[in-house]
Amino acid sequence: MAELATIARPYAEALFKASSADLNGAAVWVEALQEIAKNAQLQQFADNPNVTNSQVFDVITGVAKAALPEMAKNFLRTVIENGRLSALPEIAEQFRVLKNAQSGSSDAIVYSAFDIDSAALVELTATLEKRFERKLNVSVQLEPELIGGIRVVVGDEVLDSSVKASLEQMKMALTA
Repeated sequence: MAELATIARPYAEALFKASSADLNGAAVWVEALQEIAKNAQLQQFADNPNVTNSQVFDVITGVAKAALPEMAKNFLRTVIENGRLSALPEIAEQFRVLKNAQSGSSDAIVYSAFDIDSAALVELTATLEKRFERKLNVSVQLEPELIGGIRVVVGDEVLDSSVKASLEQMKMALTA
């Protein structure tokens, strides 16, 4: 997918520069557009040669849960008119990376076998920030096959303290 990343980079950088006054606000609508653009039916609709760019724009803005600001609408029009709707999820990812780099933070995904309540998540976030030595934007995803414990992914770093990982290590030790 290096080609998609190459296509997305100039859009993400331009959006980052244009929205520097309100990066957090832009991040909200970029994520919303990212989720909409991931829809396979929308991609198929947009790829139909009988569908106009304005029809694709109207569908996306109609699906958006909140009203999009003018900057978002202009950005979306540009992406659609240039035939880059399929690159929108990658544009959003690269925008998030640029935003995180500026704020000195990183995205962290915590995979857990069970729900984590808000008090425990605050405590876990503080512990992880000490461990990874940077501010983290933590999101939690349920993954029941972990059996127990958590697995944390921050960029290319992984901290796995799940029961599943422990069982795999025991299995390797016993079969070696």
